[in-house]
Formats: sequence, structure tokens, C-alpha cells
Amino acid sequence: MLNPTDSSQEVASPPTVDTAPRVDAAAFDAGIDRQERRVLPQPQRALPVVASEVAMRDWDDLFDAVTARLTAMAGEGPALEIQARMLECTAAMDQLHASLTHERVRSHQVEFDLFDARTALAQARVELVGTRSDAQRSRRLALHDELTSLPNRSFFDEWLEHALVQAEPHQRCFAVLYLDLDGFKPINDTHGHDVGDELLRIVASRLTRAVRAEDVFSRLGGDEFACLLSNLPGREQLSHLACKLFDAVSAPVKIGPHELTVRPSIGIAMCPDDGASAGALLGNADAAMHHAKRQRSGYAFFDQHASSQVRRGADPGLSGPNSLA
Repeated sequence: MLNPTDSSQEVASPPTVDTAPRVDAAAFDAGIDRQERRVLPQPQRALPVVASEVAMRDWDDLFDAVTARLTAMAGEGPALEIQARMLECTAAMDQLHASLTHERVRSHQVEFDLFDARTALAQARVELVGTRSDAQRSRRLALHDELTSLPNRSFFDEWLEHALVQAEPHQRCFAVLYLDLDGFKPINDTHGHDVGDELLRIVASRLTRAVRAEDVFSRLGGDEFACLLSNLPGREQLSHLACKLFDAVSAPVKIGPHELTVRPSIGIAMCPDDGASAGALLGNADAAMHHAKRQRSGYAFFDQHASSQVRRGADPGLSGPNSLA
């Protein structure tokens, strides 16, 4: 024990606390050997690794290894050896900086390339949608009548050919109607083309409302229309439909100050009795329509066995459209 009254005794100084970090040698050797072999060069040897060979996943290990190396070298060994090791660490840090710079540039380039690719893909999609829309628009314009928006003759011919190809011969139970407007030309000449065009639009709307959704009405040109009717049982049902169409078209139309009336003549050809091809069916329906027009009967069926090749659907319509019922 120290005698507090004995001034001759020296008072021991408190132990010095070493604040410098201490690194366990075994832990340091185990942790840094791998990095030294890959990154830190051995004394008096050139660095064996180039920047591009240092993967991004090794950066944390490199920082830890260099920090531990610098800490371990503090106060150890001769000055020249310390200087050499410091130079090694500086070289390793330069290498790491070069690697980081390289990876940063590469990462930015990848991001730019990805952005450009996404932009190009989006533009391609827009152009593809536009191309499809343009193609659909062009096809619609090519296959539809501009005035009435009904399918045109090209569409009708294509649809009729398709119906003939798809249906088996014994299942071809459909009919073609050919319709022409009596008295349209005088109206068009007297009141002008604007009134005539509006009258055609109204007639087209009435015709489409009078048939089923699956039936196809087409404007062939001028004041002529055609319809493809599917799955109709026979002549009686076709007669009722012809009367319905006659009444719908013959109803008075008011356009501006004018109240106008036109009457249709309708020819009917049935498949397969009246033809097995699109041309034959349409031609025979046209022939039946002209017979109905001459006889003022409203509608007529084509009949290839009769001497006249057509048979009237009813007596001449002198008392109005209801006489066709």
C-alpha cells in the first residue's frame, strides 16, 4: 500500500488507454488474404488486377481490407516497409476508384440504352396501332358506301361468296333480295342531289331496321340495294319480309319543305334452287326485280321453270302496299 504521508514515494501514473483500433492478427490475415491475392499487390510487384476485373460486389470487401491494412500498419515495422505498404494501399485505392468510375459510366450507359429501347418500343407500339387503325379504316372505306355507310357491292359479293363456301350444299338455306327505288330519278332531278342523297340515307336506315342483325343489306350503287338473308324457312316468310320492306320504304319522307314518296321493286332468288353461285343468285334476283318493276307488283320470286322465268309475288299493287300481304 502507498503511504499517503510519505512524499518520497512516487505515485504511479494511471495506465495509458490506447485509443487506436486494434485488429486481431489472425482475423486480419483471414479477412484480407483473399483481397490481397486478388487486389492488393505483393511488395515489389505490379498490381495484377485491372479495374474492369473488380466486380461491383467486391467493393465493400476492398474498402474493409484496405482500411484494416492501413490500421495494422500504423506504428509497425521499419519506415521503408510501411512506405511500401502505404504505396500498395494507395495503388489499390486508385484501382478501386478507377473501377467505380468505370462501373458508374457503364451503369449510366445501360440506363440510357434501356431508356432508348423503351422509347423505341413505345413508338413502335404507337406506330403499329396507327398502322392497324389506318389499315382498318382503309378497308372499311374500301368496303362501305360513303353516302349511306352500308356495305358496298364489293363487300356484298365477298360476303355472298363466303356464305356459299362455308355452307354445305344441303345447308345453303338463304336468299338474295335485289331492290330498286321506283321514282327516285325524278325526285333527284327535280329537287337536287342533296335531297336525293338524304332520301337514300333515310331508305338505307329503314331497310337495315326492317331486317335481322345477321342479315346483310348493301347499297350496290345509285338507287339499287341488295340483301343476303340467312336461315329463312321458305317463300311464305320471304313474302312477309318483302311486304315489310315495301311498307317501310314506301312511307312518306319529309326532307326540308318536301314530302316525298318512293316505292321499291324487290326481286328474290333462293339458294340453291335459283343458283349455286354468287353471280347466278344476284343476277336472278335482279331479273326478278325487273319483272316486279314491269308488273308493278312490289316484289317477285325468280322461277326458272316458268316460261317467263319469273313469277309475280302478288297482283299489281294498284291499291297500295298492303295488297302484297
